[in-house]
Formats: sequence, C-alpha cells, structure tokens
Amino acid sequence: MPGASTPATAVSGTDLPASSPATRSPAAPRRAATKGAHVAVKSLSHAYRRNDGKVLDGIDFEIGQGEIVALLGRSGCGKSTLLHMLAGLTQPSEGEVVINGNGVREPSHKWVMMFQAPSLFPWLSVAQNAALGLKFTRRGHEIDARIPEILDLVDLGAFADRNAQELSGGQQQRVALARSLAPQPEMLLLDEPFSALDAFTRRNLQRDVRAIARNLGLTLVIVTHDVGEAVRMADRVIVLQANPGRVAEDTAIDLSEEERAGGAEGFQREHSRLMGVYSRIAEAADAQDDIANDFTQL
Repeated sequence: MPGASTPATAVSGTDLPASSPATRSPAAPRRAATKGAHVAVKSLSHAYRRNDGKVLDGIDFEIGQGEIVALLGRSGCGKSTLLHMLAGLTQPSEGEVVINGNGVREPSHKWVMMFQAPSLFPWLSVAQNAALGLKFTRRGHEIDARIPEILDLVDLGAFADRNAQELSGGQQQRVALARSLAPQPEMLLLDEPFSALDAFTRRNLQRDVRAIARNLGLTLVIVTHDVGEAVRMADRVIVLQANPGRVAEDTAIDLSEEERAGGAEGFQREHSRLMGVYSRIAEAADAQDDIANDFTQL
C-alpha cells in the first residue's frame, strides 16, 4: 500500500463567519493521535443480479488508521457501490470488507456516511438536526454537552437555534457534517457531498473537512470524479476503471497542507500527474469498449 502523505451570512453567500475576513486561512491542522478505523477490502466482487455482469471485480486494498483516501473514477465505475459496502449498507457478492479486524455485516455508528444531499429536517433547528445521530444511537444524554462542541467545530455555533431551511447549501452540508461527527465515528465516508455547491463554498468545505479529519484522527474515504478534489483532500487516490470496476491505479498525493490550497506549483504538478493517470485509464476503457462493440469483426 502506498504511503500517505463557517458558516456564511445570507448576504455574503460564503462559508465564512460574519466576523471573519474573506481571506480567512485557518492554522495548519495538527495530526491527532491516530484513532481512526483500519480498513481491508479483500477480493471483493459484486453483481446486482446473478445474470448481470459484475459491477465490481477483484477489489483489494487497505486503508490505514487516520488515512484520507479518495476513490476516483468515471460515472458507472462502481465507486459509490464500493462506498456503500464500506458502510455496511450493501453486502458484496464475493469477498469482504474488514474494519478493525471484524467483517462488516451492517451499518455502525463507528463508520458514518455523508450523501450528496444533506437530508435535513427543515422544521428542526440546526442543533436538533445535528443531534439526530446521538438520538438514533440512544445517546441522547450526551446531546447537551456534545452538540455545542461539534457545532463550534464546523463553524456553526452561532446558528444553533436557526431553522435548517433558512441556511445556505454550504451551511446545510456543515449541519450534515456535524450530525455525522456527533456520534464520534472512527471513519467518515463521503459520497460526493460537495458536488452541488458553488466552487468557492466547495473549496472551503474540502479544506475544512480534511482539517477536521486530521485533527480528530479519523479515517476518511471520499468518492469523487473531480481530480482537483482528490488532490486537494486525499493522502492517497485509488483510481477505478469501469465495466467492471477494478482498481487501475493506487497512488499517493505528496503535498503539504499549504500546497493543497491550490495555487502552488506542487498542487499543479500533482493535479497534472493525476489527470494524466485518470485520462489514460479512461481512454483505455473506451478503446476496450470500442473493440467489444465492433460488430464488423463478427
């Protein structure tokens, strides 16, 4: 396995606190004592129906404790299906997912998934939405102490009593993040949760989620088809090819936290390198499809 490397005001439309300058740049995150999940995916294959072709085939990789990994690939390569299996939401046809030495058979509050839509209850407040994870895990007695702390962590402390439907899209995703973090999971699984946001808000959340994961020592797995997002967020990128989904490349992203901001030469270098890998794999898959569909050879 390769080595690793605030809320907006309604007027501004950004994700920065009203009291902060637009150029706010948080201090470089400190790596916390490792307490995230260790993940092993072993000979994993999957088909939705017996007579259909495989969606995933022969997937093998490991993720270290506290590592941040991106699953990168084109639409239809099975990356979201794979993420669902890491979460215990779907069982593979063959092989297994092992977390901290135990086979995954069902969802757990120790590994939490964030989806593309924040899926908040619009009639509840920000604090009430953030507390749902604790309620569902029968830890309601922790709400009073835990929720103010977690809302401060995601820069929503000043919005605790605000109705969820009054928030911007970026703020709503921060509420979803708070809800996911409240039960103190060991791993956070992100299924393209920033894809519907504007570029500036998306960039802020990419930075902040990475910083939070590093500070808490969480294992983080993000599904994306955005090369820039993979370079900005991940210590390591697993590139999937399609039809069926297989691991085509497993590569480390060797950048400092400052370089990940996007303007540095190092970021551009890594972006170009990963884009080249991604394009090569996509072109090879297209060529294979062309051969398979070339009826003139029959």
